Parts: sequence; structure tokens; C-alpha cells
Amino acid sequence: MAITSANQLELLQTAEAVAREKMIDPGLVVEAMEESLARAAKSRYGAEMDIRVSIDRKTGRAKFTRVRTVVQDDELENYQAEFTVEQARQYMDDPKVGDQFIEEVPPVEMGRIAAQSAKQVILQRVREAERDRQYEEFKDRAGTIINGQVKREEYGNVIVDVGAGEAILRRNEKIGRESYRPNDRIRCYIKDVRREPRGPQIFLSRTAPEFMAELFKMEVPEIYDGIIEIKAVARDPGSRAKIAVISYDSSIDPVGACVGMRGSRVQAVVNELQGEKIDIIPWNEDQPTFLVNALQPAEVSKVVLDEEAGKIEVVVPEEQLSLAIGRRGQNVRLASQLTGLDIDIMTEEEESARRQKEFEERTNLFMETLDLDEFFAQLLVSEGFTNLEEVAYVDQDELLVIDGVDEDTAQELQIRARENLEAQAKAALDNARALGVEDSLVEFEGLTPQMIEALAKDGVKTLEDFATCADWELAGGWTTENGERIKDDGILEPFDVSLEEAQNLVMTARILLGWVDPADLEAEELDEDAESPEAEA
Repeated sequence: MAITSANQLELLQTAEAVAREKMIDPGLVVEAMEESLARAAKSRYGAEMDIRVSIDRKTGRAKFTRVRTVVQDDELENYQAEFTVEQARQYMDDPKVGDQFIEEVPPVEMGRIAAQSAKQVILQRVREAERDRQYEEFKDRAGTIINGQVKREEYGNVIVDVGAGEAILRRNEKIGRESYRPNDRIRCYIKDVRREPRGPQIFLSRTAPEFMAELFKMEVPEIYDGIIEIKAVARDPGSRAKIAVISYDSSIDPVGACVGMRGSRVQAVVNELQGEKIDIIPWNEDQPTFLVNALQPAEVSKVVLDEEAGKIEVVVPEEQLSLAIGRRGQNVRLASQLTGLDIDIMTEEEESARRQKEFEERTNLFMETLDLDEFFAQLLVSEGFTNLEEVAYVDQDELLVIDGVDEDTAQELQIRARENLEAQAKAALDNARALGVEDSLVEFEGLTPQMIEALAKDGVKTLEDFATCADWELAGGWTTENGERIKDDGILEPFDVSLEEAQNLVMTARILLGWVDPADLEAEELDEDAESPEAEA
């Protein structure tokens, strides 16, 4: 076809129609038409020519032009789109490198193949514009709830029409055995919006803890207004959930506000989550108190918190044990997720037996290593001494408070403890050397002889071996498989080496070996500080 005056206005009309249908800028459609016409013209005049097309936005007239650029003599490569300064003088006055000579060329007749190619170009550009529009519309809506309509189901994944595009609800993001039919209305949480080659991908979720938090925000005006804050959420989707709330207005009960009159507010959330039972718990800055609340409805007798290890021991009456653990460990698992602590639950009888066992072990330790009678060893344990290091290096005044201990006795106790520790260190070092440990590891600062022995037993015998270890291999840690946390034992975990200490030791070894430049580490730390929210503030 030819671009004649009869169909010049049709170009603009077509562009307007496509733009309205796809809800994109008409200018983008016109630009796509210009590109498609330029391609058709190049197939007619030659692919090496720089042919450009501009469509008048008012009249619809398409103007075809050929562009030639002035280049240096030694840079001339494309004779159809470039020419030298000398050649340009035939067409231009005082040409300079970089100048362009533009001349209009006759419109082209578009055959069937050229027209089909032009159509593909336009469709492609329109699709790209549509994807950009969808991404721009949804990128800032991540973290919110959206209502949609089910279009179809593919391999368990639900494709949802969200008005300006399609979103996907993966089967692992559905609650329990939810099933949907086409045209069903569905409410979901926008978990992520990503730009991908085939267009923006909108990922939905109904199992995310944030989905429940957003539902409560919709049902409870006090949460929306900021009077009540949701501090933590833990869910076993479709079965049970715990949500911790705090009120910044002393006259408002956060739990009562979330429950609502006769349970109306919480029931609305329960209905949306397919009957998921929800425990609403008052938040408390004191972790043990908060944990006691989180383990409801079980009653707790005692809580022992180890902040450094991030662990907490909970003692409950015998008859409350099953209630505290919950069916298949659900109650304690949700409480652990809510508090961010590893929870060890035991009965009062078990705790008493464990304490008695620890008391006997420490008593025997002091009897054997310090050559004490049982009564004197028990006195040490009763005063809170748990190991030889404490006896050897504690301030002598702390020993003098024990009945029957004078300065000479205290000094003798410390001498015996230090001699025993030195003997243990020598035995551990001898054993490590027998296992093949090299001096590079023995002389490395920060490792005790007992640590070196433990490393040797695990096959770590040189400083190079040590430098290749991961921090979690040394300090231990946790991994999550199929939703369950699994303990990874660390080589140095028995010596209470924290993850941060393990990181520092490994990094120091790598610096000593020349694997890492300290200057690079300082630069990384400066970059991290600059990117931190505090630095931005």
C-alpha cells in the first residue's frame, strides 16, 4: 500500500484507537508506525541507507527522509549513510564533521510482506509499552492487598486478572487445598513485582504473614490510624496463626480492638483465611514476658533467657506440656517464629532433674581437678562457679565470701585450677600435633589448644584449611528445609564461639595469608555505612 492523502488521517485514527484499547500513550503508537514505515522504506531503498519517517501529529502526513552524516576520511565505512567533508561540499555550505544532510525521498509502496512486517513492529512496540505501563502501575503496590478475578488455573498456579494485567498466585502461596474456578473473585497480597523479558510479573500470596497483617489493617481502624501497631505475625497457613499487637493509647486495649464487638473484626479475617484460628497476643518489650503471652493458652512456670545464644528455656507443669507444644509442635513453633527465639520446653520435673545432674557434674569436676572433698566442691557450685576458668581467674574476694575460705585457701584453689588448666592445654596441644596440626595454626592468635585439637579432629590442620571454613561451620547455625529448622553443629560451638567471632577469626586468617586486602574491607565497610538508613537520614 502507499501512504496517500486518502489514508493519511487513518494512521492517526488507528493510533488513537489502539492507544485507547491498550491504555497507552498515542504518541508511542505513532512512533511504532514511524519505525515500521522506516523499515519498509529500507527494504525498498537499501538496508544500508539511514531512512527515517516522521508522521505529522495533526495531518497524518508521513514524511520520508534520507540522512547522511559527515565523518572523517579515515572513518568512512557506510557509503550510503556517511560521506566525507569533501563529498559533502556538493550538497552543503561549509560542512563540518558531525553535520547531517537530510533530503526528502518519495514514499514507498508497501507490499504484502512489508505490510506484515510493519504490523509486527507496531504490535511489538505496543506490547512493550503495555508492559511498561503495567510495571509502572504495580511496582509501588507491592506490599498491598488487591482484589482480582480468576482467569484460569495452570499446573496448580492461579492466573488472576487484576484489571490492568495478569498476576500469578503460585500453588505454594495458596492456603491449604484452596481451589478456584474461572470468574471467582479472589483477594491476595502483592508479594513482589518484577520486570522480566516477557513482561512485568506480579506475584501474589495468600500465605504470607503480611497478608494477615494487611487484612487486620483493613478491619481495625485503630491499626490503620497508627494507634495500634502489629509488631509480629506467625502463621501456619490455613490452620493457626499468632499476631502480636501493641497500643500507643493507654485507654485502648489492643487485643480487644482487634477482636471487635462479639468477635466481628477477627471473624472477618478468619473467614477470609479459610477458618484459620488466630491468637491475638499483647506485645511486650520484655522477651520472657512476651514469650509467656505467645505460648498461650499454656501456663508457664519459669522462663530462662540466654540472650547471647538467642535461646530460651521454658518450664511448664507436667499437665501443661502437651498444650504448650501443641499438635505436631504447632504452638511452640509459632511462638518461636513470633519471638525470633529458639524455645526449649521442659516440665518442672525434667528441669529439676537437669539442674541436679548439672550440680553433680560440676561437683565431680571440682572434686577431681582441685582435689577437694564433696562438701567443699558443693560449696563452690552453690556459689555459682561452673568451671575451672572461673575459679582460676576470678577476683580472690569472690572466693573469700565462701564459708571456711581464707586467703591461703583461696590462693591454693587458684594455683591448683591454673595448673590443671595448663596441663589440659598441653595435653590438647600434644594431641593436636599428633594428629598433624601445623605450626601455622598453632601460632594463630585467637584459638585455644582445645579449639586447635577440635579442629584437628575435624581435618582442619593448617591455617589455609582454617581460612577456607565458613563461619557457620565453626560456630554452628540453623538451616530451614521444608519449613523446618535443622541444627548445624559447629566445630567450635562447644567453646561458645559466636557467629561474629567466627567471621572475625576466618577473615583474620585470610588477611594473614594475603587472600584478602584490608584496604578492600575498609572500603566495603564505608560503602555499607553510606548505604545504611541511618547514613541516609
